[in-house]
Amino acid sequence: MFSHKEIISRFSDYFNKRPESNLSKLIKIFSDELLSLEQTVNTVAEWKDIEKAEGLVLDDIGTNLNQPRGVATDQVYRILLKSKIARNLSDGSINTIIQVIAMALSCEYSDIKIQEQWDDKLAPERAAIKIIQLPLANLNSTGLDPTNFARIVQKTVASGIKVGVIELTGTFEFGDTTNSIDNTKGFGDVNAPSIGGYLGAVYTPSTDQELPI
Repeated sequence: MFSHKEIISRFSDYFNKRPESNLSKLIKIFSDELLSLEQTVNTVAEWKDIEKAEGLVLDDIGTNLNQPRGVATDQVYRILLKSKIARNLSDGSINTIIQVIAMALSCEYSDIKIQEQWDDKLAPERAAIKIIQLPLANLNSTGLDPTNFARIVQKTVASGIKVGVIELTGTFEFGDTTNSIDNTKGFGDVNAPSIGGYLGAVYTPSTDQELPI
């Protein structure tokens, strides 16, 4: 779109183009409206992207995908929508499950490890899998609780396959004897929240409110 200055410059010098002139004031009103329209058009274009859409626009996307919002915030709803798209294309294989999880958590495929449980030494189970590595920090940043995350995974696997344990990987470690320092591990500092590792977790059923997955 043309700016106020660009539009005025297109008039011949016969006209009074000084800022205080009536013509300049009129063009200023016109150019401001053009700018507002341009911003609206850009917003509409951006909101076609799930990552940028908000509110009712996300609800419209959810209607097209047959994915209700429930009580989900925009941030969590984006995860439901992205995982629904991926689940619609899923063939139930372990590689596809990893792709769905990586898309939902915005992490690398290598951050996720899945193991079949039929040969598990502690709790063997024929038609089951367990997630033995998953970035807890990514899950925490989404605002999605482990219960609903587990339900997303369960909806991704092939029919009849059970999702068993989900291990959420932390970063906390004790140091070695060389006195080395790693600010992403070990104990934290109350005066510097970014310092220190975080504990991992193992998924167990909870009383969190279920989302319409």
